[in-house]
Amino acid sequence: TVSSLASRLSRLDNRLDNTDQAKIAEQAGKPLSAIVRDLFDAIDADKVEADAKAAGHPEPDDAAMHAAREDRIKNAANVFTGPLINMIDTIRRDNEQTIDHDNLDTLTRAEWAGDVEENAKKIVQEFEDYLNENRDEIEALSIYFNTPARRSEVTFAMVKDVLRRLAADQPRLAPLTVWRAYAHLDDYKGESPAGDLTALVALIRRVCGLDATLTRHSERVRRNFQNWILKRHSGAGEKFTEAQMDWLRMIRDHLATSFIIEHDDLDMSPFDGKGGLGQMYALFGDNMEDIMTEMNEALSA
Repeated sequence: TVSSLASRLSRLDNRLDNTDQAKIAEQAGKPLSAIVRDLFDAIDADKVEADAKAAGHPEPDDAAMHAAREDRIKNAANVFTGPLINMIDTIRRDNEQTIDHDNLDTLTRAEWAGDVEENAKKIVQEFEDYLNENRDEIEALSIYFNTPARRSEVTFAMVKDVLRRLAADQPRLAPLTVWRAYAHLDDYKGESPAGDLTALVALIRRVCGLDATLTRHSERVRRNFQNWILKRHSGAGEKFTEAQMDWLRMIRDHLATSFIIEHDDLDMSPFDGKGGLGQMYALFGDNMEDIMTEMNEALSA
């Protein structure tokens, strides 16, 4: 549907850095945010009715409304040329957190040719130096190092900005390479992260002292979720229903990859398939806002 497409593009827009947004704006002739706005406007009931009346239907019936709506959708969709669709799809895939684990060991061995211990120490030191040198320049680093109590405010876009700048300034310090260096020095035997962004958050926490040892972001989120639920269910207070728990688990999984839950996220996958914002309000009522705030804070602990 048009609404679903607009919501997904809005979500993508919120995740993009300035570079990707500029690429789309140049190709489309307008920012992605404007494309999203045009799509929502195309199905706005009041505007559809106004167009139907302007087309000669003082009291538009269903057929007149449908025709006006289709015209508005067609006009809004004219921006989607083949090159733009391909660009958006490429950028979307680039923003997904994927990694070829089969090649990771080979890449790491090549990076560490020679004395593994010394080279691992060198990579770790270079990474720590970079974070400390930029802790007052990059927003996410400033929060983690200077005001860690605000870490629940760190967004996906903020983390992506750190990754973009790190790749531009120190390309050899790819988060998964740095992760392997720490894993070697910490004698870490667990699995590697799913991608660069979650690895980067875990590494930042390790460097700024929030985590004493290397800890996967998804593992920490799941542990914090379990502790939060146990705390909420302790004593004689009201317990979450199974329907509520299903929703909370979806939020937990979202936080494991996107770091923060916000209103707009509830109109995106997987939440939109379960009723979106309206369904969460139906389940939690006036406690919805408090639940989201609590989870952002508790699971980022």
